[in-house]
Amino acid sequence: MPARQARAVVCRGPERAFEVETIRVEPPRRNEVSIRLAACGVCHSDLSATNGTIPMAPPLVLGHEGAGIVVEVGEGATELAVGDAVVSSFVSMCGHCRYCQTGRPQLCDQAARALTTLPDGTVRTFDAAGQPLSVFSGCGVMAEYATLHVDSVVKIDAAMPLEPACLIACGVMTGVGAAFNTARVQAGSSVAVFGCGGVGLSAIQGCAIAGAASIIAVDTMAHKLEFARLFGATHTVDASVEPNVVKAIKRLSDGGVDYAFECVGLGTLAAQAYGSLRKGGTAVVVGVAAQSDTTSVRTASLTFEEKTLTGSYYGSARPRQDFPRLIALYRAGRLKLDELITQRYRLDQAAQAFADLQAGRNARGVIVFDPA
Repeated sequence: MPARQARAVVCRGPERAFEVETIRVEPPRRNEVSIRLAACGVCHSDLSATNGTIPMAPPLVLGHEGAGIVVEVGEGATELAVGDAVVSSFVSMCGHCRYCQTGRPQLCDQAARALTTLPDGTVRTFDAAGQPLSVFSGCGVMAEYATLHVDSVVKIDAAMPLEPACLIACGVMTGVGAAFNTARVQAGSSVAVFGCGGVGLSAIQGCAIAGAASIIAVDTMAHKLEFARLFGATHTVDASVEPNVVKAIKRLSDGGVDYAFECVGLGTLAAQAYGSLRKGGTAVVVGVAAQSDTTSVRTASLTFEEKTLTGSYYGSARPRQDFPRLIALYRAGRLKLDELITQRYRLDQAAQAFADLQAGRNARGVIVFDPA
């Protein structure tokens, strides 16, 4: 098949971060597939790549939270066929390294090699001048078409609507997975969630599905705290007016919570999450912080109170097992995905979509592509 023309959101630097360009997408090579995208979530990680928080050199095709239909299959990609519905995975999973073999594919070494290219170090994306374009985390799915390695693609049930499905690719998996897989929240427990964006709201509903009895949502925006109630929060703390968030959480939780989740990416909030724990509690850092950011905790508390401070990358996901699990919860009416989508955008509205993201206006914005 010849290369396809596609419109895509390309970052060419901080001053030209969300330009919509017509690019060339080459057909798949061995163990690759080409996808026609139906929807792509507008995620803070893409924004972080444009401002240097996540170091990815431009020019870069943005997008890693995508869902679409396979339109072409390369040699060797026998597990996928034209017409299959798929979701992207921004962590490339080789299946062979020690992390994949021990059930921790989110830490796969191949993902580091596919940070801005496909696993072999090459790309299938080129601009109008024929120059190569890097792709966000081996995906680059904020585009009408994309060619991905099969290690970055998960087949899903064809009956699953693709707009809500795209959210599973990152935000929902990251938040719900932090509750299910990393913290393993127990029924009847108490929880605090710092940050009520798409990931934080997903962590909240993950804790609710797991049976947490008390879920305290913390944010500085009143409308986000209203969202939090919709997704399962039992209490809210407005950090913009509360002088001591940790004390407020302890008042609401009879001395401290069992689990706390930091979903913003700030060391100061990670320290607050840790400080809000009761003895034996677990704080999970989910947000992506700047490389220079640090967190300080009282070291003796690790010993005498047996507290745990840990991280969660991609919700400790096993995408080929967890994506279908989340879809089953959605179809059973237990996982809210449609409610997360508070604004839909056309591709040429990408700059506005990211402006709204930065301003905190949405639970989750989604770019919806015109059908071919």
